[in-house]
Amino acid sequence: MNKDLIINSSPDGVEIALLEDKKLVEIHNEKIDARFAVGDLYLGKVKKIIPGLNAAFVDVGFEKDAFLHYTDLSPYVKSIIKFTHDAMNNQNNQFDFSKFESAPEIVKTGKISEVLNGKPNILVQILKEPIAAKGPRLTCEISLAGRFVVLTPFNEIVAVSKKIHSSEERKRLQKMMESIRPKNFGVIVRTAAEGKTTAELHEDLLTLETNWKNIQSNLKGAVPPTRIMNEESKTTSILRDLLSEDFNKIVVNDKSIYDITLSYLQRIAPHKSNIISLHTGDVGIFDQYGITKQVKSSFGKTINLNSGAYLIIEHTEALHVVDVNSGFKSVSNNQEENALQTNLEAAEEIARQLRLRDIGGIIVIDFIDMKLPEHKKKVQEALEGFMKTDRARHSILPISKFGLLQATRQRIRPEVNINTSEDCPACSGTGKITATLLLEDEMEKKLAYLATHGHKKLTLLVHPIIHSHLTKGFFTSIIKRWRKKYKLKLQSQASNTSHLVEYKFLDEQMEEIKL
Repeated sequence: MNKDLIINSSPDGVEIALLEDKKLVEIHNEKIDARFAVGDLYLGKVKKIIPGLNAAFVDVGFEKDAFLHYTDLSPYVKSIIKFTHDAMNNQNNQFDFSKFESAPEIVKTGKISEVLNGKPNILVQILKEPIAAKGPRLTCEISLAGRFVVLTPFNEIVAVSKKIHSSEERKRLQKMMESIRPKNFGVIVRTAAEGKTTAELHEDLLTLETNWKNIQSNLKGAVPPTRIMNEESKTTSILRDLLSEDFNKIVVNDKSIYDITLSYLQRIAPHKSNIISLHTGDVGIFDQYGITKQVKSSFGKTINLNSGAYLIIEHTEALHVVDVNSGFKSVSNNQEENALQTNLEAAEEIARQLRLRDIGGIIVIDFIDMKLPEHKKKVQEALEGFMKTDRARHSILPISKFGLLQATRQRIRPEVNINTSEDCPACSGTGKITATLLLEDEMEKKLAYLATHGHKKLTLLVHPIIHSHLTKGFFTSIIKRWRKKYKLKLQSQASNTSHLVEYKFLDEQMEEIKL
């Protein structure tokens, strides 16, 4: 599978498109003034404790207080509170985290009022971005993600990704991490670490340890609410999480982003630094790589499939519903076979749509009815297979007796929603156009203006229906009357590209006259 990353910079922010085999699978929009991104660290102030929810509301500077549930506190939350206090009040730069003495862990079934009594200042991490009317969701399970490892302060646990299937490789990585892990830090070994050397993993660890020292430094003298550390840009975070041998092209249209991305590539994967290039053509970068067209065809209520089948995607406050329709084509005369083939095609597109739109929460898919249990299982397994490349956690249930498949997908950011409709150029989106009687008067007024300003030869470019109306009658046509009245050479010309009430006046050189 070939992967391309196309990065479009504009005055409003940065748009990042991820293509797999030239097909758009992810699109990210990073605004210049973006705040409260997943992974950002904030110094927050506990404002309100709600015992009934076993949760607290924390002020991190958003217009609505952020939500922190007991289950997101981390067993080491008392150590985090202690660390936050010590780092804020540190009067010198000799704070050695390796000598930090951890506080006792909290129990899983405790009460938040007992842990956060006194409403302390606390270091928190954004778990979910603000969505709709909700503020950010927080966690105290602090983690710093690198290329090969994730550093987790306040614990001593080493874990290896379950996606590394070789037991020998898992043992090697476990043993290696135990030997190089810094004190008071736990480590999660990522899938990308498979086959890497001790030197490569140690370098990644040192970078993350330096980030933690910067966090300590930023906490010194800080006053809540304030951001202590922001997550890397979406460009570098995507490269960090996805960069593999499959990547064969990164194209950027901004020199500064190009330099940052190239520098990052040279640091994490020097052998891949030649895949990045700077786009300098007159054609827009998204148009050049067919992304604009894919966006237009991939968002909206109805999604057409190659076979003639189509999907209807509806969103409610509680869930998303996907309806699969067979359309007008059929693979064979066998209805069951038609249903199976259409559902398999739909499963691939549904997996892409969930990832592309970043749809989260509960998803209900109404596949075309199938009678055979093995066909239902085949469709379910196909959807699971297509969603393997999805980074968001998800769960899929078997197709029910009603023909519905239920799934959940992790929601950490607002859904990507792009409006693909455009205002009608004839009515400007109002649904109403100028009355034909008034249109004739409007054209004549502009014609009179041009005649009084020295124009002697004009061409009126109009829709074919309007052209027919203006030239009807050889001796009595409207065009002939206007010629006589304003004493100029005037002709009407039909244009198939003009909208019904659109018209243009052209001069002797056949150039449009702007009025």
